[in-house]
Amino acid sequence: MNFRSNFWLKTATLAALLMPALALAEEAPPVPPPVLNSGDTAWMLTSTALVLFMTLPGLALFYGGMVRSKNTLSIFMQCFAITAVVTVLWSLFGYSVAFSDGGDSNAWIGGMSKAFLAGIKVDSLNGTIPETVFLTFQLTFAIITPALIVGAFAERMKFSSMLLFMTGWVTLVYFPICHWVWGGGWMMTKGILDYAGGTVVHVNAGIAGLVTALVLGKRKGFPHVAMPPHSLPLTVTGAGMLWVGWFGFNAGSATAANGSAGMAMVVTQLATAMAALTWMFMEWMSHGKPSALGLTTGAVAGLVAITPASGFVGPMGALVLGGIAGVVCFIGATTLKRKMGYDDSLDAFGVHGIGGIVGAILTGVFASPSLGGLGFSKDLDMMGQVSVQGMSVAATGIYCAAVSFILLKLIDAVMGLRVDEESESTGLDIALHGERGYNY
Repeated sequence: MNFRSNFWLKTATLAALLMPALALAEEAPPVPPPVLNSGDTAWMLTSTALVLFMTLPGLALFYGGMVRSKNTLSIFMQCFAITAVVTVLWSLFGYSVAFSDGGDSNAWIGGMSKAFLAGIKVDSLNGTIPETVFLTFQLTFAIITPALIVGAFAERMKFSSMLLFMTGWVTLVYFPICHWVWGGGWMMTKGILDYAGGTVVHVNAGIAGLVTALVLGKRKGFPHVAMPPHSLPLTVTGAGMLWVGWFGFNAGSATAANGSAGMAMVVTQLATAMAALTWMFMEWMSHGKPSALGLTTGAVAGLVAITPASGFVGPMGALVLGGIAGVVCFIGATTLKRKMGYDDSLDAFGVHGIGGIVGAILTGVFASPSLGGLGFSKDLDMMGQVSVQGMSVAATGIYCAAVSFILLKLIDAVMGLRVDEESESTGLDIALHGERGYNY
């Protein structure tokens, strides 16, 4: 009898203890659905316009001023055509491949559930902004990345071959790597810190540019014939537009109008200014005079280097990172190119490839709270984060180089990559487009 009494007494006591928890569990409100935030949406609409502004007209002017006058229009044509081609590909399958769930293959590639932008409606949300705005913002990144490669093969590639190469490249290289880093793929799982595109955009474009320059070969007369920029005012104007547009690039990657966006904006400004000054003073010391081209190129190197780090580092870390980028990119774009002898026409690899590598790896250093950063990914320490960053850079570089090389060789075998010598001497504006950039 005592045993039964104790049993029921214990049972009743346990039930009494559990009742509040059960009641709380029953009364716990459901997770509220995401709600559109008009402030976030307004900021992301602005950021999207700013990033597109970086390609048209920013990059077109920056690159267009650096080539010879007979090839200016070809640069504008390439940037404009890439914008159109990538936009169509993104809507057909690119966005889906990059940002939808790929099921069992999700580590490597997204699925096709959003192909043709299926299921995306006026009220579809991504966080607190319309999905239409998110996908267009990401589209502008997909546009500028292949456009950056143009700087490596300027003044010598066929327009038709360029279109085919860019179509294959964004499909086979950009879309998958975008998924690896931002769409739930294996690099994201490993804990990579890439706020706005150090690996996805700059390492990717820089490596592809180097491979393209090597496969195409040097311009006729390079390096013995002088090929100075025909209009530095265009280049400086384009660089200014890139600097302004980059606030949408980096601060917009917060996808919200919040403190993260504000910090990304200030560190972008600081790193860019420091890199511009560093490049200028190094050039001044080595060549005796500071140049407008050097100052603007240094600024772009700083913009590139801070891109992966912009959401993770503090102001003083950004200054140091900018200074390092100015030094390393100056050496890469001058000494390294001269010693290796490749013709990277407008320093796509020297600025974007090297700057992207420096920024991606050093993000793992300057994200440290002890250096004013916001901390590392998951449970990683500094060495672990740097290892993840380095592994991701290496994987991006190897994959991009291999696929780019195969694409270029296939296109060369089928239709040829390079214009003939007469067209190169005449200039691509007349030879390929029947128009002139200037009518003197």
